[in-house]
Amino acid sequence: MTTLVAREPMDRCETTITTFVVFDAASALGQMHEGETLELLTDDYEPLRRDVAAWCEAVGHRVRSCETVPGGLRFQIEKGPAKANEARLAVVISSDGLEELLSSLGFALAAALNGMAVYLYVQGPAVRVLRRGFRPKLRGWQRPFSRFAAAGLSRASHVSAQDKLRQLRALGAEIYVCGPSMQHFRVKPEDLIFPDLPVVEYFSFMAAMQRAVSTSTRERRSATLSDPSSSAGHECLLRHPPAAAARNA
Repeated sequence: MTTLVAREPMDRCETTITTFVVFDAASALGQMHEGETLELLTDDYEPLRRDVAAWCEAVGHRVRSCETVPGGLRFQIEKGPAKANEARLAVVISSDGLEELLSSLGFALAAALNGMAVYLYVQGPAVRVLRRGFRPKLRGWQRPFSRFAAAGLSRASHVSAQDKLRQLRALGAEIYVCGPSMQHFRVKPEDLIFPDLPVVEYFSFMAAMQRAVSTSTRERRSATLSDPSSSAGHECLLRHPPAAAARNA
């Protein structure tokens, strides 16, 4: 089979945020045919080398080569057949702090890029993240320095929390928002960046999570992760289908 290469290489140098690089690479590969190759240029950064390779393996693409070139790395990524991923991730986001949002949304985005079904429940102060024009701030004594921190994150190619939510929606993630929290923090439905978000409470989100859990009676394995940097906490519940759980046991 003749390998076709995209006409223009994708240059993502000067960023070391792997979800940023992978989101753009996934978008480009989504417009290509199986067997075609995307040339991707990045900084010479070991986490990028590892993460791009791990992502390609997860979704079914093939890294034909990764070589050091002047100014960075050059990947040749061949688009492969779609690879099914039956794992599911449910994330509860409770804090609207600038730093606290980084890991919770970053892991959710990575999971969605890996082909997992992602469910987000936004509650407590975090409902303000969904309000148009919201800008997250640092917490405590660092709060006056929020603008400088946000500018630094932007220079490092971190996209805003709201843009990450838009990326998640584009990848098929389901986002639910807590109705009582909206009332308490005075966020109106017409203020939301997404006009069609389900405004729910615990049981509706539990029903959504139930869709992420196999109904088989065989033994399941689950892993619970929490963000230790947040006093409010972000909790992630990762569910594997029974077959995967059996393989991992």
